[in-house]
Amino acid sequence: MNIQEYFGRISYNKPHKDADLQTLTAIFQHHIRAIPFENLSLHCGETVELDLQSIYNKIVRKKRGGCCLESNPLLFWALQELGYDICILGGSSYEPAARAYSDEVNHILLKVVIQGNSYIVDASFGGLYQMWEPLRLISGKDQPQVPGIFRFTEDNGTWYFEKVKRKHYIPEESETPYFTDPPALGNIRKIYRFTLEPRHINDFQDLNTYLHVCRDNIFWKKSICSLQTTEGLIGLIGWTLTETKYNYTEDTDLLHITTLTDEELEKTLKDKFNIVLENKLIP
Repeated sequence: MNIQEYFGRISYNKPHKDADLQTLTAIFQHHIRAIPFENLSLHCGETVELDLQSIYNKIVRKKRGGCCLESNPLLFWALQELGYDICILGGSSYEPAARAYSDEVNHILLKVVIQGNSYIVDASFGGLYQMWEPLRLISGKDQPQVPGIFRFTEDNGTWYFEKVKRKHYIPEESETPYFTDPPALGNIRKIYRFTLEPRHINDFQDLNTYLHVCRDNIFWKKSICSLQTTEGLIGLIGWTLTETKYNYTEDTDLLHITTLTDEELEKTLKDKFNIVLENKLIP
């Protein structure tokens, strides 16, 4: 595990002498624009090994992406190497279909303390709800970023993370170009809840096993790959490729949606996500 090799993987070549917020933000943005959020291993017959050396080999040396159990521990290692005061936290994601948070801890996120201020750093929620900068851990404060307005609220030691949703414009759908979630769901997207109890990567071994053996979870039901860009993000779910440009017009994101053929999948993964799979993907 070599920090310079990691920097090469994320195309980061700026100074990093000081463990400050500016350096953290720069490294974080390079990370999310180079390392896709993806679960393709499950759909290629591969096993995800939840230890840092295996994660490093997969993401840095094989130039793959990973889910939160892989990408965030890699970022944790790199920031720890650079001298940041950092720890792993566990979160429970919000399930819109059930309108409830998961009962289980099913997400890894990071907390970084800089000059007495705490920040949440999460490089691997993926999609439209991926933060682009570290977020100050303050309850009830709107924190605008390019992807949208994020906020934390705290209740009796439990923290809740959410985002204000924007409208989507899809040019191909000329009859109904604007859409949002049903009005009953409101304009706030709940993302996950968490506590500040420090965790270790080994605490998530059972979750990793569950994701491999239980077919009744989102990672088995959908093959997912998403990557943040300088303007928005690109996402591949199954055969559907979505390219998003944030704030195309005021409070509206522009979406281009394409359905790919089996033959186009491999080329798209290489051209759009810089991923070359060793085994055949079954979307």
